[in-house]
Amino acid sequence: MTTTLRPTGPIQHEADGAASRTYQVCVNSRPVGTTELATLPAMGAKAGTIRSLGIDEPDRRRGRGTVAALAAEEVLRGWGCTQVLVSVPPEATAALRLTTALGYTVRSRNMLKELPARPPALPAHVEGRPMTEAEFVSWRETAVENYARSWADRGIPPEVARAKSEAEHRDMLPEGRATPRTFLNVLVHEGAVVGHVFIGPREVRPGEQGAYVYDVEVAEARRGAGHGRSLMLLAERVVLEAGTRLLGLHVFADNTPAVGLYESLGYETTSVNVFKHLL
Repeated sequence: MTTTLRPTGPIQHEADGAASRTYQVCVNSRPVGTTELATLPAMGAKAGTIRSLGIDEPDRRRGRGTVAALAAEEVLRGWGCTQVLVSVPPEATAALRLTTALGYTVRSRNMLKELPARPPALPAHVEGRPMTEAEFVSWRETAVENYARSWADRGIPPEVARAKSEAEHRDMLPEGRATPRTFLNVLVHEGAVVGHVFIGPREVRPGEQGAYVYDVEVAEARRGAGHGRSLMLLAERVVLEAGTRLLGLHVFADNTPAVGLYESLGYETTSVNVFKHLL
């Protein structure tokens, strides 16, 4: 049997510069499923993604998904992609098994928590407050650099990582500290700033807006004293006071202390982000 991808329409060009196209998955010319492929300009000119891949129920468990995924990778190679990224819901166990079998590596998770109605109390020895303008200027410069480095360390070309970081910070903070629905706070212990958290708006579930922790960090010299947990409690307080009950975040899979902290605070994984280099 021959499995092929048949385009259902022309390549679409999207506002962010991405190109996308949908296909029927066909076995001997018989449609058995669908897939959507796209480029990811924010991750570089050579990054692509399998946005969706579904096989019709009567044709499942016959290896159709595996062959279709390999065919999708071949299409992305033809588009000049050297890396493919896929986001998989944690409950899609068959899809996760497939990505593992095909050589994908887990890079990160998206996580979400539905906050309780009552704001959590901060430990007695710490307090939170908004950043000053001077603190914001210093933080922004460092944040752009650190975010770029975090992607470069995980295989994104340094110039692409830098451009991605600059663009995202520019888009998220068009009015600096005064950007609406944005919160930039520091944690203070015994009169000294020991960490910061940056929260902004984002769609955290399909069609549902919430708040998102874009950056949270404890000062290097102050780590290991529980300030990371205090910063996340501060984030929850800020979000609840603003009238929002959903708080999401992104965490790299190799940051095991952070993953453990978020899980202990009740955050649940909403998507597992995997990647593969196309040789």
